[in-house]
Amino acid sequence: MSFTSRSLLASFTGCLLYGSPAIADDAGQSIPPENNIIFPLKTDAVNSCQVPVKMSKEEEDQQPVLIQADSVEAHNNSKATYKGNVHVIKGRQEIKADNITLHQQENIAIAEGNVDYSSMDMRSKSDKVTTDLNTEDTTMINTSYKMSCQPIRGTASRVLKTGQAIYQLEDASFTTCPAGDKSWRFKASDIELDQSDEWATFYNARFEILDVPILYLPYITVPVGDTRKTGVLIPSAGLDSKNGFELSVPIYWNIAPNYDATTTINYMEKRGTQLEGNFRYLTDFGSGEIDAEYLGDDAKYKEKGARWGASWNHSGIYKQNWKFEVEYSQVSDITYFQDLNSSIGTRDEGQLQQSGEVSYRTQDWDLTMRVRDFQVLVDNSYPYRLMPQMEFNYYAPQFYNEFDFNLNSHISKFETDDPTKPSATRVHMEPKLSLPLSGTWWSLTPETSLLYTYYTQEFDATKDPSLSDLAAETDRTIPEVRINGAIYLDSTHKFLGEYLQTLEPKIQYLYVPEVDQSDIYGGTGEGGYDSSKLQLDYYGLFRDRQYSGVDYIAAANQFSIGATSRFYDDAYKERMNISFGQILYMNGSGTSNEGDDKNSSAWAIESDFNYDDYLFYHGGIQYDSNVDELQVANSTIEYRHSNGYVQLNYRYVSKNYIESNVNFQDDLDKITQHGIYQAGFLTQYNISNSWQLQAQYFHDTKEDYMLEALVGATYLSDCWSFGLTYSDQLIAPETSGSIGSYEPEYESNLMLSIAIRGLGTNTGITSGTATNALGYGRPFYLNN
Repeated sequence: MSFTSRSLLASFTGCLLYGSPAIADDAGQSIPPENNIIFPLKTDAVNSCQVPVKMSKEEEDQQPVLIQADSVEAHNNSKATYKGNVHVIKGRQEIKADNITLHQQENIAIAEGNVDYSSMDMRSKSDKVTTDLNTEDTTMINTSYKMSCQPIRGTASRVLKTGQAIYQLEDASFTTCPAGDKSWRFKASDIELDQSDEWATFYNARFEILDVPILYLPYITVPVGDTRKTGVLIPSAGLDSKNGFELSVPIYWNIAPNYDATTTINYMEKRGTQLEGNFRYLTDFGSGEIDAEYLGDDAKYKEKGARWGASWNHSGIYKQNWKFEVEYSQVSDITYFQDLNSSIGTRDEGQLQQSGEVSYRTQDWDLTMRVRDFQVLVDNSYPYRLMPQMEFNYYAPQFYNEFDFNLNSHISKFETDDPTKPSATRVHMEPKLSLPLSGTWWSLTPETSLLYTYYTQEFDATKDPSLSDLAAETDRTIPEVRINGAIYLDSTHKFLGEYLQTLEPKIQYLYVPEVDQSDIYGGTGEGGYDSSKLQLDYYGLFRDRQYSGVDYIAAANQFSIGATSRFYDDAYKERMNISFGQILYMNGSGTSNEGDDKNSSAWAIESDFNYDDYLFYHGGIQYDSNVDELQVANSTIEYRHSNGYVQLNYRYVSKNYIESNVNFQDDLDKITQHGIYQAGFLTQYNISNSWQLQAQYFHDTKEDYMLEALVGATYLSDCWSFGLTYSDQLIAPETSGSIGSYEPEYESNLMLSIAIRGLGTNTGITSGTATNALGYGRPFYLNN
C-alpha cells in the first residue's frame, strides 16, 4: 500500500502516544514529527556490524520511537494497536509486521504476522516477536535468522535475545552455508550464541551433511569470530594409508590473554592413541611456541617402544637491546618422522637443531652467547656441539675520515661424542679496515683484514692415527687484502627497440698468503669443527672465503672478473638480466689438492627473465673449461595464467663435482652412480572458483626412475572445503647395495582433508602425509 495521509495520521498518533520520546531538537523543544521525519522510515543504525556505544538507561529511554502503519487503534493511553504494513524503529531495533501492539507503560512491542526483526547483529523472520524496546530483550517464535556480521544462519522454534549480544535458541539449526546450500549444518536442542565472546555452544547436537545425521555430540563449543574461549573444538576424522581410520578431538584452553594451549586426543586405528599438545605464549621477552607429542605404545612398531617428540621455538626483543632466540627439537628415535605424522618436522628431516642464543646489541657493538647441538636422524653420525660460543662484534663506520673499521671475534668450545674426533677451544679475532668509495657510475672498496686464531685441541691419536699431526696448542695469523670495484654503464640505444640496457662490469682482487695449517683439525680443507666448502656460483665468485667457518683459510692470489647486463622496459621495470664471471688464479686455486694448479675456476652464469609478468625463467650453469666439464646446471621456466601455473625445471650436478665438494661417510655409489639428473613438472589449475587441481612429477633421467609424484584435487565452497591428495616418494631401501642394483621402493600416501569454513578460523582435519620434498618453489629474482 502506498504512503497516504492515513499512514501519516497513524505515524503522528504513535508519536503523540509516546510524548517526549518522539523527536526533539538540540534545545530539547518538541518538533512536529511531520517536519523532521522522512517517510517511508529509513535508518543506517541497524545491521552496521559496528560495536554499539554503551548507553545509560536515561539515554536509552530518550531514544525516539518512530512508527508507521496503515491504521492505529488507541486504548485508554495504555496501548495502541497498529495494523497494515507496520514499521517501527527505535535506536538499533527495527520491526516490520502485519500487526504490532505497543504497551506504553512497559514499552513492550508485540508483533505478529510476517514479522521482520533487525538489530545490530541479526535479521530474522518470525511468526511472532515480543521485544522490550528499552532493554532489547526479545522473544521470537518460529524463526529463521541470519547474523549480520558472520556468515551464520538457521532456524529455531524459539529465540530468546538477552540484551544486545546474547541469543538462546531452542530446537535450532546452525550453518555458515549460504541460503539453499545444504552441505552441512548443526541441529541442536539448545544453542547459546554469544556475539560479544564470539562463541556458540551446542547441547544435544548432531552434525548433518546433506540433511543426513553423521555425528552426535552431547556438548560442543565452536568459534564464530576471532575471540578465544576454552572448550572442545570440532572433532575431525579421516582415512590415512599409514594410520588407517583417524579421529582427532582438540580441546582448546584459553589460559590468559597472552597464553593459550591446545590438547589433541588423536586415535589412529593402526597405531593407537596419541596425545598432542601445543602451548603458545607472549611475554616481555618475546613470543614462543612449545609442541609435544606422545604415543605410549605404537601397535605397528612395538619394538620401538614409546614414541615422542618435542620442540620449543622462541624469538623476542627486550628493551630494544636484548634479543633472545631458541630453536630446540628432539624425537624419541631416528625413524620418528618416517613412521608418524608430526607438527615438529617432516619425513625429509636429516637433523634437528637444538640451539639458543642471547644477544645484547647497540649501535656500535653487539655481544652474543650461543649454544648449539644437533640430533642427527641417521646412525653413527656425531656432529660437533657448540658449548658455548661467545661472539663480540664492533662497528665503526667512518671512524677516521672515510675509513670504516670492523672487528669480528668469538670464543668457541667444540665437543663431540665421536672418540675419533678431537674437541677444541677456539679463539678468533678478525679486525678489518676498509675504504668505500663511490660515484654515480662507479664504486671501489679496498679493504685489509688480519685473521688471528688460537686453538687448544684434545684428541687421542691412538684411536685415529691421522690425528697425530695435530697440535694440542697452536695459533695462526693470516693477513688478507681485498679490492672490489664496479662500473655502471647505460646504453643510449634501446635493445630490440624497446628495452633500456645496462652493463655492470665487476672486478675483485683477493690476496691471502699460503700458511701451513695442518696442525689444526680441518686445516687442510677436509673436515673441521664448523667448516664446509661453499658453492661457487656467480655470486660466490666475489666472496673472500672458499670455506665457511675459520678452521681453514684457503690461500688466494686471484682476480674475480664478471659482468651483469640488465634490460628495463619503458616503465623502468627490470625484465631480464644475465651475469657471468670467472676467477683467474695467479698461482693455483688455493686448495690443498695435489696437482691442483689450474689457472682459472669454472665459468659461472646466472640469468633471469620476466616476459610481461606471465612467463618467468631462471637458470644458471657452472662450466669448467680446464677439464671440459659441465659441473652444475639448473633451469626453471614457469607460465602463469589467471587459472594457475605450469612449471618445468631441470637440475644437473656432475658426480665429480659432488665428490670434490661434499664429504660422504658412506660410499657415494649408494646414493648416485652418475650425479644428479633431475627433471620436474609442476602444475596447478583452477577449474572454477571452487575446484582446483594440482600435480607434481620428478624423474631421474639418468637412472630412469621416478623420484616423486603427487596428484590432488581441492574443492572450496563458501562454507566447507575438501581435499584429496595422493603421493609416491622414493625411499631408502633395506639393502646396502649400490644404487641401480635393486628395484626402487616407494612409499604411497593418501591425504584427506575436510574443513568447515566460517567458524572463526577454518576447522577440520588434515590427515596423511601426501606431501613432497621436492615441492613448488619460485626461484625467480625478477618480480617473484
